[in-house]
Amino acid sequence: MRLRRALTLGAALLASAGGLLVGPAPVQAAPSQAAAPPTARAVTLASTIRLSNCSAALVRYPNSSNTDRALMLTNGHCYEGGFLAAGQVLQNRPSSRTGTLLNSTGGSLGTVRADRVLYATMTGTDVALYRLTSTFATLKNRFGTTALTLSSTHPAAGTSMSIPSSYWRRIWNCKVDTFVDTLREDRWTWRDSIRYDSACDTIGGTSGSPIVDDSTGRIVGINNTGNEDGAMCTLNNPCEVAADGTTQAYQGQSYGQQTYWFTTCLTGGRTIDLATPGCLLTKP
Repeated sequence: MRLRRALTLGAALLASAGGLLVGPAPVQAAPSQAAAPPTARAVTLASTIRLSNCSAALVRYPNSSNTDRALMLTNGHCYEGGFLAAGQVLQNRPSSRTGTLLNSTGGSLGTVRADRVLYATMTGTDVALYRLTSTFATLKNRFGTTALTLSSTHPAAGTSMSIPSSYWRRIWNCKVDTFVDTLREDRWTWRDSIRYDSACDTIGGTSGSPIVDDSTGRIVGINNTGNEDGAMCTLNNPCEVAADGTTQAYQGQSYGQQTYWFTTCLTGGRTIDLATPGCLLTKP
């Protein structure tokens, strides 16, 4: 998934990984103050997090408080326990996942640690959201880092976007080409996927990288897969499924999953409740 290959999760995981874009291994603010809307700026590697097998990002909801625990976003196929089964959803699972927080030029600032997987799935979408042990304010004070904000709206075709990969310390720049109602790879199916134009030919290790709207600086998606060999609906070779069930594969085409879905499932206390009316995240 280009589900992109996890080069360091071992041979068994490599065999199951396919296209998933996993990679080879190698401020003190007012306590209750909500974050101000971000201003547009050039996308850098700031606030990205390098995992052992994938890319990730330090993120916050649009209404997060500085005293909230910080959040780390990556792909569901980057979950430390391996690929999730079709239909599987994880919620509120203990975790001790660590990653390296980067600055704007890709330099290492320090280690961040998760204590819980808040939500993870590879069905309908391909995401994993972790709660870190530190608050947003603590990370700001310690590293001078401000989390990237998740957009609360559906992106638009033609939007200029950037994909900063912490794994490779490299940024891809392109545009949203269109949206794919149904994208299938091996046993997994995703809905309303983002299809990039040809300038974003992402590679293994870019899995989990945020897709950032250049005009707002907000995250609109997460990079997850691409068709490597031109094969149809197989591992590493996602296909687009039309309403009549016919399929089409485009060799070299890369895709991402939308992330505003998280904001449709939040309670007033900023916790994920899948029973929230209008919640788009996949239910167990």
